[in-house]
Amino acid sequence: MRGAATAALLADLGFGEPPDQLHPTVWMGRWLGRIRASQKSRSMMPGHSSRQAFWHGAAGLAGGVALTTAIAGAVAAIIAQLGNASTAGASTLPSTLGRISVEGVLLKPALAVRSLLRAADVVRVALERHDLDQARHLLSWHLVSRNTDALSADEVAGAAIASLAENLSDSVVGPLMAYRLGGLPAAYAYRFVNTADAMLGYRTPELEWFGKSAARSDDVLNLLPARVSAPLLALAAPCAMASPWKALRCGIRDASRTPSPNGGWPMATMAGALGIRLEKRGLYVLNAEGRAPTAHDITRARRMVFAASLAAVMCVELSIPVSA
Repeated sequence: MRGAATAALLADLGFGEPPDQLHPTVWMGRWLGRIRASQKSRSMMPGHSSRQAFWHGAAGLAGGVALTTAIAGAVAAIIAQLGNASTAGASTLPSTLGRISVEGVLLKPALAVRSLLRAADVVRVALERHDLDQARHLLSWHLVSRNTDALSADEVAGAAIASLAENLSDSVVGPLMAYRLGGLPAAYAYRFVNTADAMLGYRTPELEWFGKSAARSDDVLNLLPARVSAPLLALAAPCAMASPWKALRCGIRDASRTPSPNGGWPMATMAGALGIRLEKRGLYVLNAEGRAPTAHDITRARRMVFAASLAAVMCVELSIPVSA
């Protein structure tokens, strides 16, 4: 529905995240937590194989996607019925503006712009206060899953900036593109897979095979959003007093240098725009000739992500027919 993406972004920026009791992503996390606990019990059984772990994880993922899609589809159908009745002249039903607002509010939990920007900003504040321990703690609490105890101030700033860039794809562009293609059901199916990857997609003895279907599904779903996020960030580069051309050049050159087939696109583009080096020890170096990132670069990255989010919403709205 045209206007719903704008309404969702306004709701996100104005109100932030809904309470946990009402947050679909929290519900998804509880589902995934249960199947992870189930897998832990199964893994202790004699003869439990990696093949069994893989199929158990795949079944849990498929069941969660099916349930999520069914619920979102039912909600979308109710909104459509209200719209049809309203068009027929039932004055007690919501107006078009009301239906747009309702769908926008329902879409909002699939997006995370305000919380992403705030998570990066608290890390910036801690770095500017020279409280490295607090900055490390906030980084691991809000933005990354890896151990941050040994990170330098430069590495903390770089990790926050890399997370901002990557989450533009995962938390903004991806859900919006899914919504454009398949409405609320597709947006929440995407969100479920992305959440499953975040919770289960690790190469640990417990999760490597169990979470493989989630990790691979997330890779496939993000092939396009990650590559769309790169030019959106390049377009947003002037908001950080940066060059779009340098951003794109670095994005194209260094995107393949990360283990992920997707994350390198927005991260390398961000590194090129800001003129900084983004490095994860032993895994990748993006824009190797760049300078070390600083707390101020987090502010610049936040501006770019905010502007790119606005551009993503605008693109979605312009691609939807006026009558839709």
